[in-house]
Amino acid sequence: MTTSPASPDSPNSLASPASQASPSAPDSSLVVRPAVPADAEAICALLNAVDVIEVGKPETDLVSVRADLSHPEADLPNNSWLGFRDGEPVVYGLLWDDSGAERIDIDQYVLPEHQDAAAAVLALQEERARAKAAENGAERAVLHLHLNTAPTLDTALLVRRGWSTVRRYHAMVRPLDPAADTVPAPPPGVTLRDCRDEADRRIAHALLQETFADHYDHQDRPYEKWLADLGELVDWELVWIASVDGEGDAAVMLTGNHREAYGWISSLGVRKQARGRGLGGYLLRHAFGVYAGLGRNALGLGVDTDNVTKALGLYEAHGMDLHFAVDTWEAVLPVVPIAAPRDGAGAAAVG
Repeated sequence: MTTSPASPDSPNSLASPASQASPSAPDSSLVVRPAVPADAEAICALLNAVDVIEVGKPETDLVSVRADLSHPEADLPNNSWLGFRDGEPVVYGLLWDDSGAERIDIDQYVLPEHQDAAAAVLALQEERARAKAAENGAERAVLHLHLNTAPTLDTALLVRRGWSTVRRYHAMVRPLDPAADTVPAPPPGVTLRDCRDEADRRIAHALLQETFADHYDHQDRPYEKWLADLGELVDWELVWIASVDGEGDAAVMLTGNHREAYGWISSLGVRKQARGRGLGGYLLRHAFGVYAGLGRNALGLGVDTDNVTKALGLYEAHGMDLHFAVDTWEAVLPVVPIAAPRDGAGAAAVG
């Protein structure tokens, strides 16, 4: 969910569909409360309304929304915000802490005519992020928010509050043709296996931790947390490890077939000593063939445009095209004294 870029060549562009909205204090008709699992369908509808504005079509699936709301570390009473007007959701925010330190991530989705609601929820998210970082023993909170380059959120609000863009990502998609995209034979000396066995899942995790260690914003995750983050969305038959004769396991690809819009490659990693031999390209072609055989008409992925391994060029060379672009926005905030968690049971009017 994290849409067509307004200007891919201008990473600091502040243009957005909401840029003409005038900021104002939220009126008493805005009610903000924590989300609950029963809100999944309403949240999915809101996110798809945002998708239509930003991407041109709905691309959020209910399975993913439910997975977020049921995550064992979601802590919805303290880390989620759902805002209503006249009984209809107009803004939704989430916060999560993968670092256990200063790095805190947030998401926010808002209908463009409700910028005051966005401002109210953002203030609550920042307050919670400060407290969460303080709980972690950090001296500051470093917040990251991923937004379409032409978002429904008025980015002038972020600038006024001290946020700035620090990175750009491309969501890329390639159409699939079952006649042309067949599963390729592996290169000489290369074998491929899936990860239905527990031992191979642990190897896949270790490979991903190693191959992404030097990537921007990488957060180490122990195996159990990695599994919890994947939840029920992963099909281990669609996670592959490539092994090279005499060298052992050298590359890994994690994919998912749960999205309604297209199949998705979550991660593709090749060990440093095995790069430049075509393993990444082989894994891509394997995924194209498998997903075409599953009846999918497209396969997508996200890539850091400044990726140290030059992955963007690899994907472009294999026919993947820009679908939408996303900017990472960052704010660095001093922490506040640890406060008692808010009572998530009741709703409150924000005024």
